[in-house]
Amino acid sequence: MSDANSSDPLQNGTDLQQTNKGPTQSTTGEMSRPNNLQRIAQKKAMVRGYPRNKKLEKLAVYSSCKSESCKCNGWKNPNPPPTPPRVDVSQPLASLTDPCRSCGHTLGNHVSHLETTAEEELNRLLRIVVDVENLFICVHKEEDSETKQVYFYLFKLLRKCILNMSNPTIEGPLGNPPFEKPSIAKGVTNFVLYKFGHLAQREWQTMYDLAKMFLHCLNHWKLETPTSRQQHAGSEDMATYKVNYTRWLCYCHVPAFCDSLPRYETTLIFGRTLLRSVFQTMRRQLLDKFRAEKEKMPPEKRTLVLTHFPRFLSMLEEEVYGANSPIWDVEFSQNAANMATSPPTTPTTPTQATGMSGLSRFTTSGTLPTQSASIGETFTAITSPSSTPGRRSSRSDTGSELKRKLEESFTIEDVKRRRIDGDVLPEVVAEIVATITEPEKMLGPDSSMFPAHAARDEAARQEESKGVIEFHVVGNSLSHKPTRQTLIWLIGLQNVFSHQLPRMPKEYITRLVFDPKHKCLALIKDMKVIGGICFRMFPSQGFTEIVFCAVTSNEQVKGYGTHMMNHLKDYHLKHSIIHFLTFADEYAIGYFKKQGFSKEIKLPKSAYLGYIKDYEGATLMGCELNPKICYTNFSSVIRKQKEIVKKIIERKQKQMEKVYPGLKCFKEGVRQIPIESIPGLQEMGWKATPEENPEPPMDPDQLLTVLKTMLNQVRVSLVHLM
Repeated sequence: MSDANSSDPLQNGTDLQQTNKGPTQSTTGEMSRPNNLQRIAQKKAMVRGYPRNKKLEKLAVYSSCKSESCKCNGWKNPNPPPTPPRVDVSQPLASLTDPCRSCGHTLGNHVSHLETTAEEELNRLLRIVVDVENLFICVHKEEDSETKQVYFYLFKLLRKCILNMSNPTIEGPLGNPPFEKPSIAKGVTNFVLYKFGHLAQREWQTMYDLAKMFLHCLNHWKLETPTSRQQHAGSEDMATYKVNYTRWLCYCHVPAFCDSLPRYETTLIFGRTLLRSVFQTMRRQLLDKFRAEKEKMPPEKRTLVLTHFPRFLSMLEEEVYGANSPIWDVEFSQNAANMATSPPTTPTTPTQATGMSGLSRFTTSGTLPTQSASIGETFTAITSPSSTPGRRSSRSDTGSELKRKLEESFTIEDVKRRRIDGDVLPEVVAEIVATITEPEKMLGPDSSMFPAHAARDEAARQEESKGVIEFHVVGNSLSHKPTRQTLIWLIGLQNVFSHQLPRMPKEYITRLVFDPKHKCLALIKDMKVIGGICFRMFPSQGFTEIVFCAVTSNEQVKGYGTHMMNHLKDYHLKHSIIHFLTFADEYAIGYFKKQGFSKEIKLPKSAYLGYIKDYEGATLMGCELNPKICYTNFSSVIRKQKEIVKKIIERKQKQMEKVYPGLKCFKEGVRQIPIESIPGLQEMGWKATPEENPEPPMDPDQLLTVLKTMLNQVRVSLVHLM
């Protein structure tokens, strides 16, 4: 098997679309069985214990000859072992002077680059060698042509890693995990919270155990080949399934027995699309398997898998294939889940129902399989005030009682809160808020339409509330075909960026706007794109790079840029990313400063070095977001807070009945007086701040010592200068 003339199935899109004429049955699934995995681990342990000469001999088979102009890609033993191998004959250990059967150069010429290599690095390369040998067996045994291509690609990849002494990295158009958000694991977690968060602890624990069992089965499920699936599922969405099947082979299945490749759990890197493809087949086969083995199960497990599990799967199926299921919303709200909308299947008392919220049970009684840190997605549901998934209007009595209990407990906590001296009563604040919120209760001219000193984004915010402008996050995708509207908006964004950023090559803009790794926030007005921000998220590094930001020239100076950036900030807070980085040119520095960006980067350099694109002549700027702020409403909240403080001051002034006469001391020639001597000021509650209190004068002798020291230092400095 040669590397040189082989095509790469992940680089050649047409290869992945080929299908066999008839169904095939894969035999390489046996490689990932527990007994074979143990055998592979034993083989790697045995290779690790080889003497150094034998390790070099084994690596020489996969190392190219270092002699000048020699093209031999691996040392071949001049004394090959007998075929079939004989137990009574031991293979002699090769020496560094033994010639290669192919090129004639010595074994030493093939491993000269390994002479000073550390033992641990040799062991790592030998582990890859064992994986290469196993993949070689897979390539020869596999009958499905598409699966064979993927095995062969991974075989070549690992051989190349041995040759270059590098770490294996899967490249090509498949993308990087996770491939869809929310993941299957998060969707099932949301499902348990959404459907069963109101149940008593015992019933809820049952559903939680079923969810863990379902995810465990899916993580160890062997997907059927595209050719086999096409026999019963037809050609609908077959292209998407082929891509997901290839991803599953590369990131989940093969790494199970080739641990030199990075491995991910199926439920953590795939989402609803793959689950829809396999759910019905998996459900049928799982239930058939459980029914066939029911006699071997203990009674409690038999009840769980034969009674509760089918009902669990039926309810989950509705959410998997339902058009408006909230569990697949990236902004799924745990608060809405705790207020469960479906009635409990078993009667529960209010005490049982309110003992623990659905999410807190996940963190106290156990957790679902944890996710790799590089994927950057946790099982904690995102809380969003604007996201309240509720598909049914009716609520159970238990849910209503739960809500009342929570409200009562919240009120008690408020009463227990320690009062701050001089704090304003909550009733007074509530009255003021009602007054400034309802203009009809205010006297004087109406200033709600055009308030004095309105924020930059006030007009844009009002236009959005009236439906004049819209904001949409769009992007190209490999997992599914983008809609026609998405492509139109991406083309519109490309045009806006090209016109507003003339110094940026148009081809470069087009490539990034349509790159699946980049997303765009599009500003839409009259169904046309008038502005946008192109960005790339790096969840594992904790930041997002802003690549392009522009508003068309005839729509500028209207607050669109500020409001657009605020929408981007809120979008990232929902995805738990709190750092922005961008390279701003001299014309954009002013805009980014207004949006809270600074030249002082608070993110460690190691987090973004090598990730962010560097532009010559541009300035790196960063912005750290505050998770407690809703940025799209930030300016209006600040203005309202100022109005509340102003009204409180006015009320305080009205409460002061005593009027003091004016100060007459200045007419008598006095230049200044201490501020605390102003009549009535201290009665109003004024207290001097530490900065306003004068410092006590220094002792004259101490001051003389300090001045002498300073004078001596000046003299010494002058002597050095002369």
